[in-house]
Amino acid sequence: MDDSALQFPDVPHAQLEKTIGDLIARAEHVLTVQGRLRRLLAANRAVVEALDLDRVLARVVDAAVALVDAGYGALRVVDGDGELERFVHVGMTGDEVDAIGHLPAGHGLLAAVIDTGQTIRLARLSDDPRSVGLPDAHPPMNAFLGVPLRVRDEIYGVLYLADRREDVFSEEDEEVIESLAASAGIAIENARLYDEAQRRQRLSEALSEIAAALLAPGGGDVLGVVAERVALVVSAALVTVVVPGGDADSVRIEVARGVDAGRVQGATLPAASSLAARAMNTGTVAVEPRVERELTGGSLVLGPTVAVPLVVSGRAIGALCVSRAPGEAGFTHAELDTVAEFAAQAGIAISLAWARADRQRLDVLEDRSRIARDLHDHVIQRLFATGLGLQALAEAEPAVAERLGAHVDDIDAAIADIRTAIFTLRSRSATGGAAARHRMLDVVAALTPTLPAPPRITFTGPVDLVLTGVVADDVVAVLREALANVARHAHADHVSVDVTVGGSELTVTVVDDGVGIAPDAARTGGTANLAERAAGHGGTLTVARADGGGTRLCWRVPLRA
Repeated sequence: MDDSALQFPDVPHAQLEKTIGDLIARAEHVLTVQGRLRRLLAANRAVVEALDLDRVLARVVDAAVALVDAGYGALRVVDGDGELERFVHVGMTGDEVDAIGHLPAGHGLLAAVIDTGQTIRLARLSDDPRSVGLPDAHPPMNAFLGVPLRVRDEIYGVLYLADRREDVFSEEDEEVIESLAASAGIAIENARLYDEAQRRQRLSEALSEIAAALLAPGGGDVLGVVAERVALVVSAALVTVVVPGGDADSVRIEVARGVDAGRVQGATLPAASSLAARAMNTGTVAVEPRVERELTGGSLVLGPTVAVPLVVSGRAIGALCVSRAPGEAGFTHAELDTVAEFAAQAGIAISLAWARADRQRLDVLEDRSRIARDLHDHVIQRLFATGLGLQALAEAEPAVAERLGAHVDDIDAAIADIRTAIFTLRSRSATGGAAARHRMLDVVAALTPTLPAPPRITFTGPVDLVLTGVVADDVVAVLREALANVARHAHADHVSVDVTVGGSELTVTVVDDGVGIAPDAARTGGTANLAERAAGHGGTLTVARADGGGTRLCWRVPLRA
């Protein structure tokens, strides 16, 4: 046997190698821990630096996934009622998200993290009896780490991670994510305060602009100003102001601004299914995640919509409705509070604007009364005296009696016209209400922005003298509906309106040079309502092609003596 082949273990050398191996392992672990700490510090700095809330939430999720090498991460934000407010996620493709089709409902482990306020760490999701499983189209997930996210003492949401790429989540992973969650809570609180300050600033600016616009000379369309300014406060695709309709069962979109505004402005909707009617009737904020309305020319689909009553002098005059596009995020509690506060302050501004307009109208009425007195006491008396003088001259000069008689007749006609004007002026002063002529001019002014050119309107006969009460209300409604139809369907370049009071009949004629009406077109919606209004007074409605193209609408009713 060869002695050189015998080998004995070198115990000191083996122990040295083991010690060196342990030191290397420890050094690698220290380097790993240091690297993770550096990444945690960098993540904390990136999270705290941002002030926009959505950006803060996105950075929190990205940092958490990177820190523990997770395949999937998400942050579920809840409101004060525990309902989903925001949901930010990473790790899924767009096709996977579309296949799932809905956001997590917040049951099972997600609810457990929020309810208990404790971290949950699992090697497999199915290990915990509180797990309710995943949706059918959801990618498979095993390891789970859920950490509550606190803002002060309030649980703001839950940050959860799944599928660590190399192994299950360790206790060290849990500590790192909890540390990140603590820093994220501070960052979220700062972002909330910044967002609230920005919201207050936008609200203050918008209300200042409303007050300046409404109280300026010739403030214009009050409700239109409100609809335009609310878009400065919250993001919106369409803003409408809805007012009560001609009866208790309907509401009308008085003003619209934004996407498809031309289609919806002037439309009449059933009150039973109207979000705006609910807000007006209850006096509270009404919210729907999706709104669909059938309008002439097709249906209109809107995303999240909020309706807030517009209260003026203690009475709901309408509802301010703010809608987003389908698929957009819903309104947060802060945004709902902003819209409600905006509507309340806008109601005060409208009250002031209307009080100012009433003061101006009162000044006008006083001027009208003075003018009527002057016309009666001075102008008519002088004309009457001149007529008597001409009659005396005609008797003295028979040769020119016929010519003088014609001049006397002209003076009598002028006196009759002046007396009619005096009666109209005094009637307006006595009632204090707007004459039919001015109400129709207001309708034309309100709808002119939706038309290619300002309509040409003519009045024939004693319009203000005859049109009062229900007839005047119906004439104003007829004109509004007719011009709204022209704006929505006619594609016209010009439109003319003629209102004639002659004998015992009233005629409202609206003519446009648009595409015209189909010969077999049925009367539906607004046109049917116009026919019913005419029939209620024993009158008729005709809608036909105009000479030379376009459409001619004629609304004719008899008048009482």
